[in-house]
Amino acid sequence: MRPLLTIATVLFAAGAYAQDAGVSSSGSASSMGDLIKQGYEIKSTVANGSKLIVFLQKENSAYACEFTSLTNSRCGSIN
Repeated sequence: MRPLLTIATVLFAAGAYAQDAGVSSSGSASSMGDLIKQGYEIKSTVANGSKLIVFLQKENSAYACEFTSLTNSRCGSIN
């Protein structure tokens, strides 16, 4: 499980960098509430400085959601 989280973190960071650089990432964006409603389950959380990264999974599909505050977050596909 640890290697999977490491890979997911790297992929999410690459997607976040692409979004910060003005380039759209290949993953689709959704809200965490929408993902939960679609049957995604929270698998892990990681603190990254003042941000919290939440990893969600459903079958072979996974998302990472970055929270900078309770009302400011973004989610993106990591596969």
